[in-house]
Amino acid sequence: MKDTCRLYTDLAWLWPMWGDATEYADFCRHVAGLIRQHAGRPVTTLLDIGCGGGKNILNLKREFTVTGLDLSPTMLAQAKDLNPECIFVQGDMRTFRLGRTYDAILMDDAISYMNCLKDFEAAIRTAWAHLEAGGVMIVTPDVTPETFQQNKTTVTSSIRDAMEVVFIENVYDPDPADEQYETTVLYLIRDNGRLQIETDHWTLGIFPLDTWRTVLRETGFEVYEDRYSQDGDEYTVFSCVKPG
Repeated sequence: MKDTCRLYTDLAWLWPMWGDATEYADFCRHVAGLIRQHAGRPVTTLLDIGCGGGKNILNLKREFTVTGLDLSPTMLAQAKDLNPECIFVQGDMRTFRLGRTYDAILMDDAISYMNCLKDFEAAIRTAWAHLEAGGVMIVTPDVTPETFQQNKTTVTSSIRDAMEVVFIENVYDPDPADEQYETTVLYLIRDNGRLQIETDHWTLGIFPLDTWRTVLRETGFEVYEDRYSQDGDEYTVFSCVKPG
């Protein structure tokens, strides 16, 4: 099935309805705490790579001066509307060059779009190039082979004014021996009760925890591991320090 990624193009207007920014607050507090714990330098600036619609930034800007980077201009426009005082840049996480470095970096679930090892390594190296010595990168895999649940399906609903949306998300790995899995989303959109059905599909990357550890360490990071639990799921969080 061909990738569509419509949530970042013609259906991007649905993103503000798929989880309120306040739902990201606890994770962002966890991220900020890890940064303070592991940083070998004062931390004032943070680069959010793959910032999407800016929900993490809304929380992180309380503690840091945040710059957001994303590939989708539509999502960047939403992020800017939500965080007008922050700087936003369009760029590919594998290749961007901003000409400056930051005290901290966050790469959240956008890293999942690196669906081959070459792209995954490129994104990690590019982040390294934008981190100050003594700085910390926080990166979290959405899933790994150790945690993947075949055919896991989640349902989220949202109502705003006369608009009701149900998001049905299914993950499936057609070949557990390779580096990819599929996410398919069904959107049930009701505008004043009139039903519109849309679909979306992404091919995402899935790498063992040992691959994560190897790539991060070979890039040059000192790597620390932590756990974060949300809605019954537990995630590995890597705190990656650039030696100074």
